[in-house]
Amino acid sequence: GRPSLALDLVEEFRPVIVDSVVLTMLNKRIVTPKDFVVELGAYRLKDEQRNVFFTQLEERLDEEIQHPIFGYRTSYRRCLELQARLLAKALTGEIDAYPPLQIK
Repeated sequence: GRPSLALDLVEEFRPVIVDSVVLTMLNKRIVTPKDFVVELGAYRLKDEQRNVFFTQLEERLDEEIQHPIFGYRTSYRRCLELQARLLAKALTGEIDAYPPLQIK
């Protein structure tokens, strides 16, 4: 019942987008232990801090990088779309192999 292909595609973005946002929030003390609640043995961000996380995530998605394959500046958000299109081309045989996004 999971969209496995979509999850696989997004996985290459996890370290450079989501993990970097989480680490930045921890390092800058934007989120602290008091910002979590425990429910059924699991930790969850309180609503206010969750909104802060999503704001930080949106800002990260809007950051621009030099696309390593196409060579022009574009946002991480657009990179997600470009990678999906490259995957479609690889699956339909238009290109030989899927080139993963490798950020240096």
